[in-house]
Amino acid sequence: ENLSKEEVRMMYKKLQKVDILSESQSAKAPGRSVFNAMIESIHKGEANGILCWKLNRLARNPIDGGQVSWMLQQGAIQHIQTFGRSYYPTDNVIVMAVELGMANQFIRDLSVDTKRGLRTKAERGWYPTFAPLGYIHNPNKKKGEKEIIKDSERFDLARKMFDLMLTGSYTPPKIWNIATNEWRLRNRNGGKYSRSTIYRMFNDPFYCGRFEYPKESGNWYKGAHEAMITEEEYNKIQALLGRRSNPKPQTKEFAFTGIIKCGECGGMITGEDKIKRQKNGNVHYYTYYHCGKRKDPNCSQKTIRLEKLEEQIEEVLGNIEVPDDFVDWAMDVLKTENKKESGSRNKIISNQQKEYNTILTKIDGLIDMRASGELSPEDFARRKGELEKEKLKLNELLADSDNRVDNWLENAEKLFNFAERAKSAFEETKNLQEKREILACLGSNFSLKDRKLALELQKPLLKIEEAISEIREVKNRLEPLKMPINKREMGEIYSQNPKLLPLWNAFRTVKWNIVQGELVELQRDSGFQKYLYVSV
Repeated sequence: ENLSKEEVRMMYKKLQKVDILSESQSAKAPGRSVFNAMIESIHKGEANGILCWKLNRLARNPIDGGQVSWMLQQGAIQHIQTFGRSYYPTDNVIVMAVELGMANQFIRDLSVDTKRGLRTKAERGWYPTFAPLGYIHNPNKKKGEKEIIKDSERFDLARKMFDLMLTGSYTPPKIWNIATNEWRLRNRNGGKYSRSTIYRMFNDPFYCGRFEYPKESGNWYKGAHEAMITEEEYNKIQALLGRRSNPKPQTKEFAFTGIIKCGECGGMITGEDKIKRQKNGNVHYYTYYHCGKRKDPNCSQKTIRLEKLEEQIEEVLGNIEVPDDFVDWAMDVLKTENKKESGSRNKIISNQQKEYNTILTKIDGLIDMRASGELSPEDFARRKGELEKEKLKLNELLADSDNRVDNWLENAEKLFNFAERAKSAFEETKNLQEKREILACLGSNFSLKDRKLALELQKPLLKIEEAISEIREVKNRLEPLKMPINKREMGEIYSQNPKLLPLWNAFRTVKWNIVQGELVELQRDSGFQKYLYVSV
């Protein structure tokens, strides 16, 4: 300390430098490779001193710190020089022990503070780690306060990937291929996303508005970010992924494999091409579907020709095929009912909003009371927790009400488009993927037994099927009249039918309170696919 800068500079020039070491690994835990190599060199007698900026650069854990301190006391290290202090074997060990202890405590406090900050962020509803595909951290906020927002370049594309998955007709690798090669989806560095990223995306509950933090902790939080999919859509995707956990590789694509199960053993139905060559030289090609017999090799089910299977699918589609005059009447009924209900519905939303604002005011009042010492920490935490629960519940009710107001009429119209056009589209298309998508939209639990196809229609389509049987009876009664009847007149006839209106009201209840579906616009060349209905 009494030397001039020039004397210090000359002294360091005389030192024999063995090596200059740099390490990026944190000193908070033992096991650093560069540090261990340095200690080994000192033990071998290759060096006997250390130059470093501060003592905490050598060690911030008690094991490495104790090793350095012991080697200094034993003389293996003759001198440690930092920017502001020298350490020698004859120095008081307490000074060095205190500095190393402070370095260790600093890293412990830093870890606790960091974890507390991340946990607090999670409790506020913000995912405290990397934003997944489709989202980014708000670049306008400072570090630690960056909430997760939609990525304007990738959010809509990610949603379309979920839409493809929800059809039940696409595997994750196919979706990855479409997104990468057709949509040209790239990450922020301009590189391609890996297939594992797509699988993680489909498995991540973050996209339906909730997340677990830390991972595997069991601590779940409702996210404050905008969800990309609904909880029902997420659950359907998990079921689809589970169904495809061990897919059988195929050299040829068949329209209905992976959808239909064997009604006898529960195994998946597979497709197979067969060629029949006649003696006269004619060649015939046939496609058959049959049980893969992976679950039960002794399954007794026989094969069914593709044409016979498609006839049964067309029969189901015919049972929900609605005439255009009924579609016009039904939509008029819905729009009229919507106008009648809009007043009461808006009143409900207004009341919910008022109650939500009241709770916010109460929370602010509690904070003021706590700041002035009127409430104990325990009372404040209890009362604030109760209000937060009410606030969360009302927030969900408001979001749910807004959703129904905005979407249900549009979804109803598009559902009718599917019911009106599905049969003709299925018969006309030669595209296997389109046929597969139409079948997947009909319902669930597809099974094939004794060459008979069975399925559970989606509940809205069940109501349409019931309506169709009554519509056919109405038209049969009008048939002997042999006179042209326009759409307006048919609408009046439907309105006077005592069976159709109650049936339609039942359909509305099932549709909007239970099923909650949406239409997927795949943006392909086929006009029909723009009306593809995906029920969840």
